[in-house]
Amino acid sequence: MPWPKGEYPPSYKNLPKKLREKAVEIANAILEESGDEGLAIATGLKRARETQSKPKEKNS
Repeated sequence: MPWPKGEYPPSYKNLPKKLREKAVEIANAILEESGDEGLAIATGLKRARETQSKPKEKNS
């Protein structure tokens, strides 16, 4: 079942808001494709953390 805006899996409870929102967005997309909630939760969090840790490009 996808997570509507403002709702999220219990394992995302202590995440910073921006990271949690991105993880839910990714998890919902994966859930729609695979139907596997466990995979969606784990992958959503992993990919959200990856996007947060990437250095931002500077415009020259």
